[in-house]
Amino acid sequence: MLDDFDEVLTAARGGDESAFTSLFRSVQPLLLRYLRTVARDGAVSADDVAAETWVSVVRGLDRFRGDEDGFRGWVFTIARARLVDARRSARRLPLPVDAAAELAERPGAADVPAAVDELMTTEAALALVGRLAPDQAEAVVLRHVVGLDVAQTARVLGKKPGAVRIATMRGLKRLRELLPAPDRPRVGREV
Repeated sequence: MLDDFDEVLTAARGGDESAFTSLFRSVQPLLLRYLRTVARDGAVSADDVAAETWVSVVRGLDRFRGDEDGFRGWVFTIARARLVDARRSARRLPLPVDAAAELAERPGAADVPAAVDELMTTEAALALVGRLAPDQAEAVVLRHVVGLDVAQTARVLGKKPGAVRIATMRGLKRLRELLPAPDRPRVGREV
């Protein structure tokens, strides 16, 4: 991720905006994938939870101690707590308007066809993961998309490492069942 994590973290703590931007960019894509996968019920906005997560990160940045993997684990622990908070609040409030759905995103200067292909592949994979039981989906995303190890994932989820391993194994087994067999035609597709 970042070659000089300790220097970037120190600069970000000192108020260096570009250093914080580097930290943000190293985690944000994975954070959004995680939140969009585990918050598929539509009760909360993954983007809003991510924003709340970063507010908490900024407030607690001086208290963080650890390396880059520890930083990612810390951010995802905060994100999960903000997700739980958002779900609790959503049960008490009327449904908000989803501004992201109302406003069209503008493409960047990247190779649009390649970005669309990657996005469709990623979105299709995450949609399959979203069909798993919630504990399995979280474990699979944190382990195989975010790249946390078993111990970090256990801390984020508030579970024992054995429970994380089992949830991950069951989730991967279920994903294998959900994937169409390569020798079988897919539904709705001509042979």
